[in-house]
Amino acid sequence: MTDIEKGKICPYCGGEPIFTDSCEIYGKSYGMISLCRPCDAYCGVHKGTNKPLGRLADKKLREMKKLAHAAFDPIWQEKILNRKEAYKWLSAKLNISEQRCHIGMFDIETCLLVINSCKLFNHEHHITINRG
Repeated sequence: MTDIEKGKICPYCGGEPIFTDSCEIYGKSYGMISLCRPCDAYCGVHKGTNKPLGRLADKKLREMKKLAHAAFDPIWQEKILNRKEAYKWLSAKLNISEQRCHIGMFDIETCLLVINSCKLFNHEHHITINRG
């Protein structure tokens, strides 16, 4: 896993993000985040740690990750596959290891692959995607 995927380096400027309270972004605290202020790129961290949940994301990538989750999550939420099976299926579709198969680590291009793969899967299994 790269330092970008680990959230240790900002993928936009190459700088080192800071560890700060999420109230800086949301106006209310939801826990700590890893933040690159100049790029407005951030991600959450594992509770009680300063370990990022994935790569830092700017506004466009954050939106793509939301869309990727909206396409992917119904596969396991509707119990077509359990969560582990769904990630195993996705890792095979993307040709990446299961350990690296986390939407939080994906770039825009990989999010688009997730969305397109899941649209086909969801259509074949008659899953309705709730985007709201």
